[in-house]
Formats: sequence, C-alpha cells, structure tokens
Amino acid sequence: MKYSSFNLSEQNQKVESRIVVALERISEAFRVLLWNESKENSLSPIQIQILIFIYFHSQEKCKVGYLADEFNMTKATISDSVKVLLAKDLVAKEINTTDTRSYSISLTPEGKQIAKKASFFASSIEQPLEKLTEEQKTVMLNGLLKLIYDLNKSGIITIQRMCFTCANYQVDKGVHYCKLLKSRLAENELRVDCPEHELQL
Repeated sequence: MKYSSFNLSEQNQKVESRIVVALERISEAFRVLLWNESKENSLSPIQIQILIFIYFHSQEKCKVGYLADEFNMTKATISDSVKVLLAKDLVAKEINTTDTRSYSISLTPEGKQIAKKASFFASSIEQPLEKLTEEQKTVMLNGLLKLIYDLNKSGIITIQRMCFTCANYQVDKGVHYCKLLKSRLAENELRVDCPEHELQL
C-alpha cells in the first residue's frame, strides 16, 4: 500500500516525505506573502505575479499565451487578469505592427512602481537563506534544480528557463559549461531563470 507524505508515520520513515512536507510549508509561506502583497494593492496574487514577471522579462515573453504557460493557467484566466490590469491602467497593450491580432503587454509608470515594490514580497524568505553556509546553499540549489527539471520533464511544470533545459548548456564528467558565455559554471552559478535561455530541441 502506498502511503501519503502527509501520513506522520510515513514522514518519520522516509526523508523524501519530510522534504515534500517541508516544501509544502515553504510554498505556504510564499502564498501568504504574495496574498498580503496583493491585498495591499487591491489585486489578486496572479495579477501581482504578472506585473512582476513583465517588470523583469523581455517583451517577447509578455504575451497572454506565454504567461499562461509560465503560470500553468489557461489563456482565459490570464486574459481576465490582464483585463483588470488594463482597466486599472497598470499595463498597456503593445500591438504587433505586422499582426494586429497579436500584442504584448507592457507596464505603465504606475504598474512599474507597483511591480518594483511587489518584487520584494519574498525577501523575508531570502533572509534566512543568507545565514546558510555556501556549501549548504549550493547543495540546496542543486537539489531544487534537479527537482524542478524532473517536474518539468514529467509535464507538471511547463516553461523552464534553467541551465539544464538550455541548448547552450552541456555537462561532461560533472563539469558544467555554457557555450554562450564560453565558460565553466560552478554549481552555485547554475541559473533558474536565464534571459538568454534557448530551449533544447
């Protein structure tokens, strides 16, 4: 019989179950912090996430279809959120001159202001991480990257712009290398979200 990770006797027997529950607790912290930020701005959590994403990513990624894949939501759900942001004058449509049906989304000055402030919503999670040793942080980063990669491969998480899924990344005998940067990467230099990411074909 397969036991749940939330079964206390199972947790006490398997370290994997304790890690799953620990990750669930951390995700709860993210939800609380994001919810507090969204309430402060009279927006929904996903609307705050959209503003932050647009603030830090290139215009080609700021389209409804891409955002839907990014946040594992339907286009209709993202469209509804974008309509609210448009109505509040926090974003604007940038129409494609060659295809008027296609548009990207940019931030208005007020949208930038909110996005910049909101982007610090998780800083209270980063603070305790700073207390870890460099070795502990590197081990944690690598474990999480491998977990995200496997979840991506199994289709649970969609878009990933990490080293492991990039055409410029290669690894040989444990040595990580970026063909774009033309340099080796230390384990603590592996990226979760790279602006130059090129998806492996």
